[in-house]
Amino acid sequence: MKANNLSSCVVTDKVDESREFYMKNFNAKITFDCGWYINMEIGKNTSTLQFMAPQQPGQPTCDGIGLMYNFEVDDVDLEYERLTQLGNEPVMPLEDHPWGDRGFAILDPNGIMLYIYSNTEPSEDFKQYFK
Repeated sequence: MKANNLSSCVVTDKVDESREFYMKNFNAKITFDCGWYINMEIGKNTSTLQFMAPQQPGQPTCDGIGLMYNFEVDDVDLEYERLTQLGNEPVMPLEDHPWGDRGFAILDPNGIMLYIYSNTEPSEDFKQYFK
């Protein structure tokens, strides 16, 4: 299979909170919004996220546990400053990692971890793993 696009849709009772969070913190552009389902574009490569309210009684919703989105940015230090000034509390500190990035993480309203990072030179121990 050759996919033309890949995006994720989070089933949540927090569609409104998600819309506001991503618009405020990531300059998300809403491209579809019928109230219970939203589609938004984030970044220059038009990465997309969708959030949808449950449509069936008892439909499971996302609890965020174990789910992480990675956001590659040009200047992670600048994004750390900006996002913490907006009131986001890091759940992972801003630090350098030997596998070749500098990053930190915050949580969205659904408990999804958002890892924001910039690429750096990997240590010699990790260079062997890159293909």
